[in-house]
Amino acid sequence: MSLLHVSLSASDPQNVASFLATVMSGKHMPFPPFPDSWIAFTAADDGTAIEVYPDTHTLTQGEDQVSCDVGQSDSRPSFCHAAVGSVLSRSEIRLLADDQAWPNRICNRGPFHCVEVWVEDRILIEILDQAMYDDYRRGMTARNWAAMFGLD
Repeated sequence: MSLLHVSLSASDPQNVASFLATVMSGKHMPFPPFPDSWIAFTAADDGTAIEVYPDTHTLTQGEDQVSCDVGQSDSRPSFCHAAVGSVLSRSEIRLLADDQAWPNRICNRGPFHCVEVWVEDRILIEILDQAMYDDYRRGMTARNWAAMFGLD
């Protein structure tokens, strides 16, 4: 089982989707179900994706299925974040973030390290190069989590 897709909001959805697609060595394209929205697919093209909506959009429980309401911009920081693997090196990831003028740094999360990128200064995306990803896969298990926090 794996996470298949996640969504986030941005003031410039096309730019953010383009950045994410580059990091994931994939492709970005419009997301027609909702206006002005974009989607970034991974290079594996296995269905793994990140949907990017304008920060004026909210998902609501529609009568028969999810609905999209358009309202005021909400550009506040969000607790929601994502971690993604990348074939790019940590320095390449940081250069891409620097090109966008987005804060970024290498951080130690305990069982793994990541390049912490603050997309549009408000959305946290943890990006892992191959070595970081390998550490993540070894370290982020239920057994290791329980041992790390004394939850056995």
